[in-house]
Amino acid sequence: MTDQARPATPLLDRIGGPADLRVLPDRDLKRLADELRAETIWAVSQTGGHLGAGLGVVELTVAIHAVFNTPRDKLIWDVSHQCYPHKILTGRRDRMRTIRQKDGLSGFTKRTESIYDPFGAAHSSTSISAALGFAMGRELGADDVGDAIAVIGDGALSGGMAYEAMNHAGHLKKRLIVILNDNEMSIAPPVGAMSSYLSSLYAGAPFQEFKAAAKGAVGFLPPPFQEGARRAKEMLKGITVGGTLFEELGFSYVGPIDGHDMESLLQVLRTVKVRADGPILIHAITQKGKGFAEHRADRGHATGKFDPATGEQKKAKSNAPSYTKVFAQSLIQEAAEDDKIVAITAAMPDGTGLNLFAERFPARCFDVGIAEQHGVTFCAGLAAAGMKPFAAIYSTFLQRGYDQVVHDVALQNLPVRFAIDRAGLVGADGATHAGSFDVAYLSNLPNFTVMAAANEAELRHMVATAAAHDSGPIAFRFPRGEGVGCEMPERGVPLEIGKGRIVHEGAQVAILSFGARLVEVEEARERLMARGIEPTVADARFSKPLDRDLILDLAARHEALITIEEGAIGGFGSHVAQLLAEEGVFDTGLCYRSMVLPDAFIDQAGPREMYAAAGLNVEDIEAKVLSVLGVQVLSKRA
Repeated sequence: MTDQARPATPLLDRIGGPADLRVLPDRDLKRLADELRAETIWAVSQTGGHLGAGLGVVELTVAIHAVFNTPRDKLIWDVSHQCYPHKILTGRRDRMRTIRQKDGLSGFTKRTESIYDPFGAAHSSTSISAALGFAMGRELGADDVGDAIAVIGDGALSGGMAYEAMNHAGHLKKRLIVILNDNEMSIAPPVGAMSSYLSSLYAGAPFQEFKAAAKGAVGFLPPPFQEGARRAKEMLKGITVGGTLFEELGFSYVGPIDGHDMESLLQVLRTVKVRADGPILIHAITQKGKGFAEHRADRGHATGKFDPATGEQKKAKSNAPSYTKVFAQSLIQEAAEDDKIVAITAAMPDGTGLNLFAERFPARCFDVGIAEQHGVTFCAGLAAAGMKPFAAIYSTFLQRGYDQVVHDVALQNLPVRFAIDRAGLVGADGATHAGSFDVAYLSNLPNFTVMAAANEAELRHMVATAAAHDSGPIAFRFPRGEGVGCEMPERGVPLEIGKGRIVHEGAQVAILSFGARLVEVEEARERLMARGIEPTVADARFSKPLDRDLILDLAARHEALITIEEGAIGGFGSHVAQLLAEEGVFDTGLCYRSMVLPDAFIDQAGPREMYAAAGLNVEDIEAKVLSVLGVQVLSKRA
């Protein structure tokens, strides 16, 4: 795809930072927002990335930076999918074509990237807690901290942490500004009572009076309920609708207001800045994807490179199915024959493939919203009731429910099945979304069975294994993206628990792979065979329970044993080392090495670049084998 012409943005060209917005007249801020929206669309068309959320907050971004004194006033974006317009306005416009790429800008807010990013975010429902921390820091004399403004979406507001923070803020009664960006379209349609509650607020009672400051804040009637400026002013003077949930939590409530009406936004934000003396919530109604993708099913949540004129995306072609789709199709097969199988997702039905399951079995599929803690314990309850719950959650998001995994699932030995998508390094989303730790944080739990799929065929078998496993919790992990293109079985066959397999017999050195690095291991084996070295290759399949017999046999028949996994220190390789130590194998002179992710967070890049940084690519495996065998390799320069 060729680069498209950059849009003309004469006002935006004059903006070097937020201070430049504060000298513009209000009439120019609306024009600036239009240019910012065009620039955002163009920038994302060149790189791919998160688009819809940013387009929905363009006017809000301009208004906040125009009214508040950032960076002294701390602006915190929840999740921060919507931060691209913010980055453009805060001195990073010239680097937007590097976003989500190696050595480029992060796709999220990041403290080390800019003074305008006071708090890093990429997981949901954290902004109010962080903003309250800044607010109390200000109250306690912290240097250079003014107002604290949290912008949180209606989807993120389904996370319980947001209410814990609001309850605490209401108790402290200190000045704090929360802006609810209500677009009724997070990654998936918001679910449950909160969505209905927000809808009723602006459908049934659109004219909220802002308590002490209402007299100076008229004229922000949302267009969907426009009845004329005169009537709006009369109603705002005479009507007070109290008792909202937010007020019960100790917040003054303002809204709903039109989040795309610059005049209304400026008026309300200025009033709040001058009058607010405690926690306040501004309820802004916006359209995700506004101006480009508001009519698409996902509102342009995430996209690859595209033609900004047509919206057409350019996608790489692959004959292999995605791991996510293989999981979904395999689960549907199992559920067709077992009506106790149910599926649970935490606001990611499309990302986990459970949208396909929901089409087939709508009564047996549950989206709990952005509430992994509740989702895990909900699964525990389903399992205790005799159902067979599959919790489909990304590795990085399952971390949010770890206490529930330990106490509500493992401790009670309940057969919850965890389908862990996005295992390993995920590319452009970077460290915040990497599935680095699940092998370590699950394999150390009593009662757990932990598997990793080497390819899409193995994944199908692992779904069948989990469906048949009723004696305790079980997890299986698989990476993002397409499979390797292997031959697929029509149906999955349950694996023997705790048993791996020999893939290639060899001599001298054995490589024991756990998970999706098996393809790289086999390619490294081919390169080593050209040197006269023929390693044995095995697929562990299980990190818990370990295949004790397989591991000890490999150790007995080879000079060296190398394990490899797409996980952190403390995972599969550590468990193998513990076994070898307890069995006294090291006393026999075995050379053992473990290839794992390094003890560091790896920034965004392409997957291969990230695995190169981790030292887990083909050439790294080859080099490790040569090293343990004491083979000296001359560098290419020599």
